[in-house]
Amino acid sequence: MRICLVASSRFPVREPFQGGLEAHTAMLAERLIGRGHQVSLFAAPGSDPRLNVEELEVGTFEASSAARQDVGAPPRLWMQEHHAYLQLMLELIETGADRFDVVHNNSLHHLPVAMARAVGVPMVSSLHTPPLAWLESAMALAGQDVTFTAVSEHTARAWAHAVEAEVVLNGVDTDRWAAGDGGGRAVWTGRLVPEKAPHLAIRAALDAGMELVLAGARLDPRYFEREVAPLLGPHVQYAGHLSSPELSDLVGGAAVAIVSPTWDEPYGLVAAEAMSCGTPVAAFARGALPEIVSSDGGRLARPDDVASLAQAVRAARDLDRGRVRAHAVEHLGIDPMVDGYERVYSRVSHGMAAA
Repeated sequence: MRICLVASSRFPVREPFQGGLEAHTAMLAERLIGRGHQVSLFAAPGSDPRLNVEELEVGTFEASSAARQDVGAPPRLWMQEHHAYLQLMLELIETGADRFDVVHNNSLHHLPVAMARAVGVPMVSSLHTPPLAWLESAMALAGQDVTFTAVSEHTARAWAHAVEAEVVLNGVDTDRWAAGDGGGRAVWTGRLVPEKAPHLAIRAALDAGMELVLAGARLDPRYFEREVAPLLGPHVQYAGHLSSPELSDLVGGAAVAIVSPTWDEPYGLVAAEAMSCGTPVAAFARGALPEIVSSDGGRLARPDDVASLAQAVRAARDLDRGRVRAHAVEHLGIDPMVDGYERVYSRVSHGMAAA
């Protein structure tokens, strides 16, 4: 099939990934290309060219000084992203029917959904977040022109008031996230931002008597300096922003992976990655994490309760790594995810052809 895959414009789709959405998009594009599909990935400048990238022209628009004086003017980055997606959708209206069999909106932006009915190509739009007002507004205009998928049962339920979404569970490449030998330390990976709450993971690890290594992008420097940096020391280290191979080595060499969100995770890719390495997970029972962290893969804690998370850390580190890995391979692999998207693509494209 000829697939237009629309990514988030905020960060490039390349190593080291800024977060789970970029990693997910890269895996999906790579695997679809490997299966023989023609994929055009519309993504932020600087994305991996091996993924057949057509760059979203973020940053090409600059509002006039007169427009910037408007007291209600949106932030500059918001307007630049709006302009980039508007340009993409206008191009798809003109040429999309000649180039593509299906458009898969894997971004968080509302314009692909709002303008889908004008494109003349069936659209699949994946829900990666809790409900957003802009996207709800676009859904109200999309009608039957967009087929929605959700990355977990939790996310589908969260959006049920606005739209019915078919669950295509996220997955990880269990070959790349290979089994590791474990070790004596705990690990935390992800974006270092308040809603991921690495400072709570630090406290839980120390309460459990374990050293901790953190890795990820410092996307909120003020939060990092205020909440995380004061806790660093001999028993807590920050390893930096690492590539996937480096993260796989780090996670596979840990005794337990701590996942500490203070928001409802739509999926929880870092938990799946850890279990694929055979590293058991100790996580707050938020969002979709209870769906993917089974009793074979880890232990769940009461949300936002550091003492409960520390108890989960102590319990999880004694789990059998082989069973943890087996759970990930059986339930959390990338191939079932890609199979699911291929089924949806086929169904919607045949539906439009029949119409």
